[in-house]
Amino acid sequence: MGSFDAAARVRRLAMTRGQARFLLATNLLVVATGLVWAWMLYLLEPTDEFAVVNHPWQPTVQAAHVLAAPLLLWAVAAVWRPHAWKRFRSGFRPRRRSGLVLMASFWPMAASGWLYEVSVAPALRDGWRIVHLAASAVWTLAFVVHLLAPRSDTFSPPTVRAARS
Repeated sequence: MGSFDAAARVRRLAMTRGQARFLLATNLLVVATGLVWAWMLYLLEPTDEFAVVNHPWQPTVQAAHVLAAPLLLWAVAAVWRPHAWKRFRSGFRPRRRSGLVLMASFWPMAASGWLYEVSVAPALRDGWRIVHLAASAVWTLAFVVHLLAPRSDTFSPPTVRAARS
């Protein structure tokens, strides 16, 4: 009876297949457009010395990134309480470290992306850009680690460390 209860608990803490697919698809879209936009912005040189952008598609890729980001916000919001928060509160062990990094890096990534877009002072834009790039790199690496880490079908409650004498 105990293993059945543990398996049922794991299923209650898991996200649906649709949620997982939507989260993966939106993450891929945002990461891909972000990487292409960063490549165009920081690594390409404009062909015309009077060009405002480094590549003719740069404004389109930027718009795609900015329009795709709210979909990622929506996907994360859909799994935050039923998946991330419940596993955090329950002490669920498998993939916990990468999950905690995802939880910690999401908010700085999302907030700095928005603040980067609405800031007009150059110093503020530079600061939010750096925060956004760093938080996005951490989020992306943690997401890949979280996807590739082994899954567990059993619930193992957190262990309590014995107090040292």
